[in-house]
Amino acid sequence: MSTVINLDEFGELFKTFGHSAWRLESRRGYASDRESETYREFIETGTVAWEPDDDWCRNMRAQTAAGKRVGRVRIIDSPPTTGQLYLLDNAKRNSATGEDMRNLWRADAERLELPTEDFWIFDSRFIALLHFDEEDTLLHVELITDPAKVMRYAQIRDAALHHSLPFGRFAALLAESQE
Repeated sequence: MSTVINLDEFGELFKTFGHSAWRLESRRGYASDRESETYREFIETGTVAWEPDDDWCRNMRAQTAAGKRVGRVRIIDSPPTTGQLYLLDNAKRNSATGEDMRNLWRADAERLELPTEDFWIFDSRFIALLHFDEEDTLLHVELITDPAKVMRYAQIRDAALHHSLPFGRFAALLAESQE
């Protein structure tokens, strides 16, 4: 069974999950990033002075301090897109909140037959499948609660986690390869 929820309801999930929230990010970029001031800063300087105390960071610090696990695996092209490099820079800030930030090369994701869908899995009970348009704009979120489908996404999560690298190690390997 699935239900479409609005973006406000989606945002509430990050305040109400019980023990874990995990994301697979497979897109090459996101419209919301490209429209931000921090993206413009990244384009101009190659890095961002991230705000460590915005709403997302405060909530993630509170959730992880309460013992909840939050993490994600980002799939990265070779060479990485500008959007992927921007998110790799952002991983410093996310990691500082307690999120387990990891990366996986797209070639490895394809070899593992991981989907090209972006999704969050909450408490191993339901999936928030993110639907985007061709310009990478998030259109809506579909909640999936069917146990067999949730199990499929949990297996995807486990494979992605097993084959990914922590963002710091990944960033160091990427920097070495570009020298």
